[in-house]
Amino acid sequence: MGFKGKNNVSSTLVKSISADSYLLTNSFVGLKRDIDLLSTTCSCVILFGIDKDLTHTVRIESIAKKETEIVSALNLRTISSQLNDVGIVNFISNKPTSYLCNEAYWHLLRKFHGNAVLIHIPSSKNTSETLMEKLRMVFTTYLTDK
Repeated sequence: MGFKGKNNVSSTLVKSISADSYLLTNSFVGLKRDIDLLSTTCSCVILFGIDKDLTHTVRIESIAKKETEIVSALNLRTISSQLNDVGIVNFISNKPTSYLCNEAYWHLLRKFHGNAVLIHIPSSKNTSETLMEKLRMVFTTYLTDK
């Protein structure tokens, strides 16, 4: 899952990983509506968001905060290890972000009972095709194993 947008690298990445990709509207009301429409039949949800301050590194978010804090139930260390194995610098953050990604993540964690993760990736300006290809490889394999 990523966010809509012609030049949004999360959108491009998600579409390249799975035919079952889903894109969220870039507004608080729109993304809540989009998430409400999702079926709960999938075992987990991976949401990709953009952080313009990241450069050739990936941040795995463990917590979303809105009315309460909700923590991902997924094994984030396994995801981090799989990223490390292909040479992607990454870290797990225990500090909730703010704005649109946190809002989407909170609703996803709530709806899927913690079986979601938010992965922040660099903007297209701060990434490379090599990083994108490695992300595709890791998350295609991760979803296949689920």
